[in-house]
Amino acid sequence: HVDNGVHSSGIVPGRMDAFLFPGMECMPRERRIREAAIWQPTRNMTMANDKDANKGTPVSGGITRRDFLRLGAAGAAAGLAGWRTSAWAAGSDAPEKKEVKIGFIPLTDCASVVVASELGFDKKYGIKITPTKEASWAAVRDKLVNGELDAAHVLYGLIYGVQMGTGGPKKDMAILMNLNHNGQAITLSNKLKEKGVTDGKTLKTLVDKEKREYTFAHTFPTGTHAMWIYYWLGAHGINPFADVKTITVPPPQMVANMRVGNMDGYCVGEPWGARAIFDKIGFTAITTQDIWKDHPEKTLGTRLEFVQKNPNTARAMTAAILEASKYIDTMANRPKVSQIIAQKAYVNTEESVIEGRMKGEYDNGIGKTWKDANYMKFYNDGKVTFPYLSDGMWFMSQHKRWGLLKEDVDYLAVAKQVNQLEMYKQAAAMAKVPLPKDPMRSAKFFDGVTWDGKNAKAYAAGFKVRV
Repeated sequence: HVDNGVHSSGIVPGRMDAFLFPGMECMPRERRIREAAIWQPTRNMTMANDKDANKGTPVSGGITRRDFLRLGAAGAAAGLAGWRTSAWAAGSDAPEKKEVKIGFIPLTDCASVVVASELGFDKKYGIKITPTKEASWAAVRDKLVNGELDAAHVLYGLIYGVQMGTGGPKKDMAILMNLNHNGQAITLSNKLKEKGVTDGKTLKTLVDKEKREYTFAHTFPTGTHAMWIYYWLGAHGINPFADVKTITVPPPQMVANMRVGNMDGYCVGEPWGARAIFDKIGFTAITTQDIWKDHPEKTLGTRLEFVQKNPNTARAMTAAILEASKYIDTMANRPKVSQIIAQKAYVNTEESVIEGRMKGEYDNGIGKTWKDANYMKFYNDGKVTFPYLSDGMWFMSQHKRWGLLKEDVDYLAVAKQVNQLEMYKQAAAMAKVPLPKDPMRSAKFFDGVTWDGKNAKAYAAGFKVRV
């Protein structure tokens, strides 16, 4: 069999045998065959050829090609006849766990988890989502790893940090879907503005000219915000590990820490960039979408063990949040979404602080206002939510660049293990979400460097500023 990089479950795929999902190995043999036929996804995504597949070669679970020829058609017919598009009924595909605790940090991009619960998208798929507000990303990590949380709205890079043992205790993790693109920002203090700093270039001039300890904050060492601010500093010739000091601060505490002078700048998700401007203590130097248009950000993350033990629950949870993502990306719904997540139980700030940038209305605090076409997106016809393998690989490449990952790894193999593409495809079929044709994507960053995932090792080593 040929593995084309699409399959993340560790199963070597043929055609119909590629679609066995975690937990099937515990099923009786004939039911495994029927389930595989039922879950054969649409062919929007290129699948592997199986020219070398022998008719009697056993595949996952001891099923042979002959078995599929004998039972595949009947199983598919039975599955399609019983396909449920509106709600899960009791039976073999009922969620193993009916109530799930999903952790979140008070940020605008927790919206899809909150909306799935608040507006009842979870009930459609036979589960109850309970969003639980957490104090820091370290707390989210710890509760995910020890099982206090079933899943979380969580930084892409945090999941990979735990997977590789660079961001806490090593544990096999899983990304079920990406939650949002764009919508973070790098904020600099008014004290820097008074020194003539308005962007990365003028910051570099000041750092070279006026020697002192400059402090910049992110939200978690292997997380997205750390990688955005490191990349931005590095692109301007500032080494985040040698030329300035970097610290970790929980997102809701960023503004208070800048107000008392504990930092010169920070990178965090909205609404805490807008809040600094609202409170007149800082300004936006750059948005993250101007670093990488449509960059990955938060994920629906969990432990691999949870997916393996609760495949139906994981699938239902993903489908419910996909539906919520569609709802949020209808622009007419954003005022209502802002109202929901502004509540004390969630982000706990003024609706207006959330709604402006959520609708793409930006003010950088130093005289520039604009309508940003690359505002925070949650769906975008399925382009946002798909867990591209190349996105996971990019975070590992940056972890290697900055010395967090000590050795190069098989970047693609790790991404295939973490990003649950098969599970996502099944959930996408339930929620009627289109799939991209390729699990890899490319992007040109603001410094002119292109990332396409083809040679992560060379990419990580190719930056002039690195550890």
